[in-house]
Amino acid sequence: MSRVYAIATMDTKGAEICFIAKLIRACGIEAVTVDVGTKDPAAVVPDITREQIATNCAASNPLTKTDRGEAVTAMSAALIKFVTSEHKAGRLAGVIGIGGGGGTALITPAMRALPVGVPKVMVSTMASGNVGPYVDCADLTMMYSVVDVAGINSVSRRVFANAAHAIAGMVRHSQPHVVEKPTLGMTMFGVTTPCVDAVRKSLEARGYDCLVFHATGSGDRAMENLVRSGLIQGVIDVTTTAVADEIVGGVLACGPHRFDAILDARVPYVLSVGALDMVNFGAKETVPPQFIGRKLHVHNAQVTLMRTTPDENRRFAHWIANKLNRSTAPLTLLIPDLGISSIDAVGQPFHDPAADMALFEELERLIQTTERRKIKRLPLHINDPAFAMALAEEVLALTTHGF
Repeated sequence: MSRVYAIATMDTKGAEICFIAKLIRACGIEAVTVDVGTKDPAAVVPDITREQIATNCAASNPLTKTDRGEAVTAMSAALIKFVTSEHKAGRLAGVIGIGGGGGTALITPAMRALPVGVPKVMVSTMASGNVGPYVDCADLTMMYSVVDVAGINSVSRRVFANAAHAIAGMVRHSQPHVVEKPTLGMTMFGVTTPCVDAVRKSLEARGYDCLVFHATGSGDRAMENLVRSGLIQGVIDVTTTAVADEIVGGVLACGPHRFDAILDARVPYVLSVGALDMVNFGAKETVPPQFIGRKLHVHNAQVTLMRTTPDENRRFAHWIANKLNRSTAPLTLLIPDLGISSIDAVGQPFHDPAADMALFEELERLIQTTERRKIKRLPLHINDPAFAMALAEEVLALTTHGF
């Protein structure tokens, strides 16, 4: 029977998590308390002990660590293995956790490891600040505890009750995933919007469900998370700009695992080099001092763009090629010779054919083309309608056999 796992470090938060579990059970849903403490014995006997969780990480048993940071890291890794295993076995219907800074950092990685759609609620003292490190691109609900997670009082009782009833409602009224038509993921930036909009409209007219993601690093990861969860069956990765931020040090970095989920899932894959002419920073005064003197473009008061150089573009090509060369599913890279963003067109501030050519030629040199891994260069700008149509036609060609 599927159940909700109620997780806490039960040496300090045993009574609180048991209170939440009791309310969930009162809603007619099975709740199981899980102890992930690494210090003192649990104050209340859990349904699943820390020793049981620790067995999921035998190579680095968290309960043998003397350093608290190492113990928490190891316990978090063990919890990830536990919840993902329970979900695969059909026993996990949802997860709720409570914690301060340490507990939130320990529990939320396990929540992020679960597929999109699995209910996840974290009651935390950290939820009123920057929750990005805890949530990233997961559908994780963070609830601010208002008071510290330390006892059942007039405030915490109501907050905990709301959290318990929220997870119970999510589980009881879970929306099943129904694939009515093939779903495609697409990446877009403001400077590639004309291209992506044209591709999207063309493919929607042919019966595809197109999900567009803002290529801000977190948007890239969100798309790949859905690919990993099986909710996206093909990708049109027009805007790979976050690779530039990853390598140069911009604020919208994609992370080291960009492309991995797509290649591992072996879905049909069409991509381009949209907006690799730029690295993103915040307000102009926040641009790092080593980039003073570079070609900068103030997009708005909060966003400053820096034009990439030929050398940087060659580095992007190396990074991308190292990823793509391990692809086994159908993959096509389309390169627009006349520019890769709206501000890289003739007469625009980032127009630099030499820098673009360094990227294009290095990609051609490094990517190992095969019958299933192709490169196509077109004498077009990325936002030309003909380039959008070429992307759409390539998707149709690959997905005819890929779905």
